[in-house]
Amino acid sequence: MEKSINELINDLADSNEFIQDESKILLEKRGTDAVDALIDALLNNRNKDVKISSAKVLGAIGDKKAIDPLITTLSSPNKMVRREASTALIKMGNSAVEPLIFLLDTEDWKIRGAASWVLGSIGDKRAIKPLKSLLNDENGYVRAGVKKSLSSLEKN
Repeated sequence: MEKSINELINDLADSNEFIQDESKILLEKRGTDAVDALIDALLNNRNKDVKISSAKVLGAIGDKKAIDPLITTLSSPNKMVRREASTALIKMGNSAVEPLIFLLDTEDWKIRGAASWVLGSIGDKRAIKPLKSLLNDENGYVRAGVKKSLSSLEKN
């Protein structure tokens, strides 16, 4: 009997890594049918493994509906959750550029930094001018992300 999407999401918290991996594969195969449930898990589940796996699967599916929830997740207190959300946003590509540029003005340095690093990885030249405005940011993580991203963007 085939598991439901919610059962597969619950399996993302299983202590058995094989079950977690199998659930990610099956959720990815469900594609857009799983997106709403994955977004809900990303935003509302308390288990960090579920959040991390949800972000990973959303990135693999690539549905643009996940961009805003992934951006929201960049403010997570958990570094690994933020990292996986960043990776998923990179996979979203140019569709994520405008919302990420908007984040460069936020007060939270973690969000500014994540946005600057992701923009460089996406490679869309629309990010160059907004990134340059952060070259003298007060935070070293943000400055490092901006410099690396600008180097990458201006090279191509």
